[in-house]
Amino acid sequence: MAESEPRIVDEADPGETEEVAPRAPSPAMRILVATAAVLAILMLGAAGGLLINLPSQTTDSSVPALDSPDTGFAQDMAVHHLQAVEMAAMVRDRSSDKLIRELAFDIESTQLEQVGRMKGWLALWGHPEQSPSGKYMEWMKDAPAGHGHKPVQPGQSPGIYTMPGMATQEDLSKLRRLNGVEFEVYFLQLMRRHHIGGAEMANYGRKNAKLAVVRNLAENILKAQHSELDVLDLRLVERNAEPLPPN
Repeated sequence: MAESEPRIVDEADPGETEEVAPRAPSPAMRILVATAAVLAILMLGAAGGLLINLPSQTTDSSVPALDSPDTGFAQDMAVHHLQAVEMAAMVRDRSSDKLIRELAFDIESTQLEQVGRMKGWLALWGHPEQSPSGKYMEWMKDAPAGHGHKPVQPGQSPGIYTMPGMATQEDLSKLRRLNGVEFEVYFLQLMRRHHIGGAEMANYGRKNAKLAVVRNLAENILKAQHSELDVLDLRLVERNAEPLPPN
């Protein structure tokens, strides 16, 4: 039997299918995926906070008071963290620098998980997610003056309305308008100032919280942010940019 000749396929042969390049995800799809990832991290942290074996699960007396360092730290640090998450999330669409994107991803994912954990504790303790007074750092009653926080004087209302390191709405609006190197520099400057401002709360929580899990988280936050500050400083030096003064 003669060998069959190779089949020549005509371009119009309906039996052949043309390979189609995969379509890039639309901006809306990227936002949807990113939002789902954010919610997953936040829920994972909250589940960890609720399931961890806290002493408060055994006796009511071990639940920290509403005005305690434990509760105040969880409330205020969660708010502080969420602004860092908001700034870090902007990097995906405004910077192509691999190192900046990696730093922002680490900040966003780590702090989201920690926010979930702190909100889980607050739910477990039966406390609101934010202080009913609308003021911050009321729980740092004997903290030394610094970064806008002042020791409470007799007859004086404790707490402040803006935490150290927090960016203003004008700062955030400006950050959203920038792209490329200009965005990277301003992001690094704002995040550096944000980390420095949060360190005061983390250090106070590490020393004064009643529960070991809260003290441990505060210490981990302090260590991580000091490490990230070194990276932030290095990236600013590479861009010949000066840091912003503390606020």
